[in-house]
Amino acid sequence: MNLNGLHHVTAVSSKIADNLKFYTDVLGLRLVKKSVNQDDVSAYHLFYADKHGTPGTDMTFFDWPRIGPERRGTDSISGTAFRVASQEALMFWRERFDDLAIERGEISQFAGRELLPFEDPEGQRLFLVNDQGADFEGEIWPHPDIPARYALRGFYSVVISASEGAEMESFFTSILRFARIKEDHWMDGSSPGVIFSTTPDGGPGTEIWLVEQTGLPRARLGAGGVHHVAFRVRDAEQQLIWLRQVREAGLPVSEQIDRFWFESIYFRIPNNILFEIATDGPGFAIDEDPAALGEKLVLPPFLEEKRPEIEQGLTPIPGA
Repeated sequence: MNLNGLHHVTAVSSKIADNLKFYTDVLGLRLVKKSVNQDDVSAYHLFYADKHGTPGTDMTFFDWPRIGPERRGTDSISGTAFRVASQEALMFWRERFDDLAIERGEISQFAGRELLPFEDPEGQRLFLVNDQGADFEGEIWPHPDIPARYALRGFYSVVISASEGAEMESFFTSILRFARIKEDHWMDGSSPGVIFSTTPDGGPGTEIWLVEQTGLPRARLGAGGVHHVAFRVRDAEQQLIWLRQVREAGLPVSEQIDRFWFESIYFRIPNNILFEIATDGPGFAIDEDPAALGEKLVLPPFLEEKRPEIEQGLTPIPGA
């Protein structure tokens, strides 16, 4: 049994109002859930995705206003890649980023994938990848300034920087059952990179781009950095199989945790990056009208009795 691709990516912001504006107004994603970090209820947890919050489209952020900026380095999730449908879409976004003064690089290639690098206002490293019109199981959230044919279509991959590529490769293939798809030099021209996938053929929503970068300091998490990446399984029964498999591999792993909109297990891979395996359901519409997702602060039932205290500790977000 293989994992079913990427579920979500969770990152860190210290300027959540700017974060909301960028991911909804600039990138055109929908705020599908406004909640709190269930392990730190003093912090917002915002979820941006497609129209329905389809697994594989969901970029989420913890709001930690007092945290410093990320220290970039190795042994970290160093980039998140969204998919768009064509080279024409990449060119649309290149022009849009210039018009909005968004930090970007040039359209380039990695292992046959055509991509456009850019950053959010806090330095979150992002990419758009041409998926060449591959099937998309989600549904675009309409935006008046972004034609639907150019809109973001969920994730293509995440980028992992590692100081020791061989150890990571062994873990990916033997424990997580990833397929080794292709290798190439990373965009800097010197670092070796390898594409792994949850499927034998790779493709949008299934890939990990592992880049071996020696001689760099170890990254330190902060604003503009990624906290963890989650992979998909159909249900809690499949998730339990993976829990046992990770445990038998000798890695500490959490028990199944009910996050209400999905269930999760967590473990750290050999270079200490946090991975999650999350179920596809029950989904974000379990407690909100699908037409009104993200419009109010939603708490899972086990936190509802603490709502007055939680709301008192939160600063309202303009526009949310």
